[in-house]
Amino acid sequence: MSRINRRFAVTKVTRGTGANEGRFLTDTRADTVTAEEPLEIRAGGETLTTTMRTPGHDVELAHGWLYAEGLITSARDVTTARYCAGATGPDGENTYNLLDIDLAASATPVTPEFIRLTPTTSACGVCGTQSISELLHKVHQPIEPVALDPELVMALPDLLAAEQQQFKKTGGIHAAGAFDMDGNAIVVREDIGRHNAADKVIGHLLLSGALPARNTILVISSRASFELVQKAAMAGFPALVAVSAASSLAVELAREAGMVLAGFTRRDRFNLYSGDVAAPVR
Repeated sequence: MSRINRRFAVTKVTRGTGANEGRFLTDTRADTVTAEEPLEIRAGGETLTTTMRTPGHDVELAHGWLYAEGLITSARDVTTARYCAGATGPDGENTYNLLDIDLAASATPVTPEFIRLTPTTSACGVCGTQSISELLHKVHQPIEPVALDPELVMALPDLLAAEQQQFKKTGGIHAAGAFDMDGNAIVVREDIGRHNAADKVIGHLLLSGALPARNTILVISSRASFELVQKAAMAGFPALVAVSAASSLAVELAREAGMVLAGFTRRDRFNLYSGDVAAPVR
C-alpha cells in the first residue's frame, strides 16, 4: 500500500430524498484518506524542526525549508540528505520519518534561532502509533463519547460561517468554533492559521473555566489534521466537525480517543470517520 494514502472504513451519511425524505441514509465502505506522518529534520545531529506531512519528496521538502529559513542559499550547501536508519516503528522497520542533513561549510551555521521545535516533536521517528499512545496519556480527563444528531452535523458549517466576521470582508481566513449540542455558538474565533483559530477557541474556554469541553463540538472551516484532533482531544471535546477532509493520522487519533470525527460536511451529507451518530435510518 502506498504511504501517500491510507484506507479506512468510512460511513457516508446523506439526507434522504423522495421516498426517503426526512430520513438519513448511511453507507459504510472503504475510502481513501491522505496519509499524514511526522518528519523530523536534523542537521549536524541537531533537531531543527518536526513537521506533519504526506510522505514523499522529503528531501525536496527539507531543502525548501532550509532555504526559506536562510540556512542555505544553493543546493551545494547540502552535502548529504539521508533517512536515519535508527528511526524504526513498532514493527522494527524504518519509518522514513527522520531525515539527517549534512551541511557544507558554505551553509549558515545552525544557531538557536533556526530551531523550530513544535508540540509534535514527541512523534519524531515513528509512524504515529507510539505518539498517539503517548498523547492519550496526556489528555487531562477521559473523553465522554457522544452520538451526534446528523441534522446538527450538517447544519454546523453554516452556523460557523454565520458567526464569521473577517471572512465576510476578506474571504481568506479560517474559523473555529465551539458549539453546544443544540447548535448554539459558545465562542467563534478567526485566524489566517487554522491551528491558531482552534487555539483561540480553546484558550477562551480555558480562561472561562469551561474545560474540559464536555458536550461541546469543535467545528473548523478547514481539513482535520492530526494536530487539530490532538488539540480537540487535549481540550476534552467529544466531537470535531470539519468542512474538508481528514488525514490518516487524524482518523487514527480520533478513533483511539473515542471522539466523533466528521469531514466533508455539507448541508445534505458528511463522512463519518470515527464515532457514532444518533441512529440514522438506513
